[in-house]
Amino acid sequence: MIEPMPTTAIDPRTARGLFIEHVPETATKPAYVRLGFPNTSYKLDLIPEGEVVGTPGKRIEGTVHAQAARIDSIGGGGRFVEPVFGTPRRVQGRVIAVNAETNEVIVSAGVPFHLHPTDPRQKATDFAEGQMVTCGVKGGSVFRQAK
Repeated sequence: MIEPMPTTAIDPRTARGLFIEHVPETATKPAYVRLGFPNTSYKLDLIPEGEVVGTPGKRIEGTVHAQAARIDSIGGGGRFVEPVFGTPRRVQGRVIAVNAETNEVIVSAGVPFHLHPTDPRQKATDFAEGQMVTCGVKGGSVFRQAK
């Protein structure tokens, strides 16, 4: 069942989700947390940065960070994270903020993603608020829980 969006306002750069579970590391995968997000079917596996404290089925807030292989500007399309279940590999959405200091582009893709460009020809300031972008995501995306 899709959880309805809470009605209290928060910073649009913050991801508000539903904590599903902690998954311990295995021989081939690091430990990760599985989070669901309101008004979506997403169940994303994110590597925790620091300790992530959550009770299954309860709300959790934080930021999602990813290394963008290359960020491309697009003329249109929807907002999405691919795949819907598992580790994010592709993100598409609208730029909601650019942080030159930390070199990150914050994209609303159903879930706000803080994308760090890894292509040496790109930097966050190459993008503007309101622009539609798409990119592949390298490695595991990280979740930083809000304190």
